[in-house]
Amino acid sequence: MKAACVRRTGAPDVIQIEDVPSPQAGPGQIVIDVEAASVNPIDTYVRSGVIAAELPDPYFPGCDAAGTVAALGDGVKDFNVGDRVWCTNQGLVGRQGTFAQQIAVDAQWCYPTPDSVTSDEIASVALVGITAHLGLFREAHLEPGETVLVIGGSGGVGSMVVQMAKIAGATVITTAGSDEKAQRAADYGADVVINYQKQSITEAVMQAAPAGVNVMWETRREPDFDAAVGMLAERGRMVLMAGRDARPEFPVGPFYVKECSLHGFVMFKGTPLELRKAADQINQWMDDGRLKANIGATFPLQQAADAHRLQEEATLHGKGNLTGKIVVKV
Repeated sequence: MKAACVRRTGAPDVIQIEDVPSPQAGPGQIVIDVEAASVNPIDTYVRSGVIAAELPDPYFPGCDAAGTVAALGDGVKDFNVGDRVWCTNQGLVGRQGTFAQQIAVDAQWCYPTPDSVTSDEIASVALVGITAHLGLFREAHLEPGETVLVIGGSGGVGSMVVQMAKIAGATVITTAGSDEKAQRAADYGADVVINYQKQSITEAVMQAAPAGVNVMWETRREPDFDAAVGMLAERGRMVLMAGRDARPEFPVGPFYVKECSLHGFVMFKGTPLELRKAADQINQWMDDGRLKANIGATFPLQQAADAHRLQEEATLHGKGNLTGKIVVKV
């Protein structure tokens, strides 16, 4: 089979398309004929070596995939050959990735794909959707009627947070860096969109929510905690999902006097049960049309290096006009 292979960490060009043996389904695994995969920022960190990890040789990048079941390993009872499925949480903590024509995946990380949803759509939603779900509901315990501030509501995770918060009955305020991105965030249901090139985020938030926001979802690499605590309501919850190397100042006094809480998490440390609960709800919401994919670019497998290059430029360098997820067609 064809696969995008990494044999040493480095720049995107280390990804090479190679012929490699097709995988076999081990106990508890399924083999998937992959139709679509997607690119996440963490994929570029692993491929580049920014995150030190023990990798298979060769290593296929990618956390997410969607396709059909080609084979079942011993003990698998929840799937049949020919079922449409999707998976996430691959390519991490020693697991093989998804940029290949076939992959062998532990069945506990796999979920059925609704008939009404394409493989491109569900692959693009997989990691970012589960991340948004865990952050809003497992961590922040979002309740109907609360107000949520999403920093970066047109991006991969941000667009999921906007939509899920609206589904949960929240008022959503979000930010965007251009009129085009602001319109996209509004299309996903945001009640208030702040173009931070033209407006002060803090001033606009306090005008829209004078008592503060109940949940703030922070996606920037260097959070401004002074501004954040000022925008939080009493018992506000702040969710962090970026800034691995950040060491910003933190206003301890104002934070604890407001009885706020801070939630840092990574989805790949979630349990199989936690991820399945999120996946089941994502399937339901996508099937009934309430949760929509946010695909910003599509590449064939042969251009996997280009897909990584585009993601890296957007994530690390703030270049380009990428809005949403990158899908790789296998």
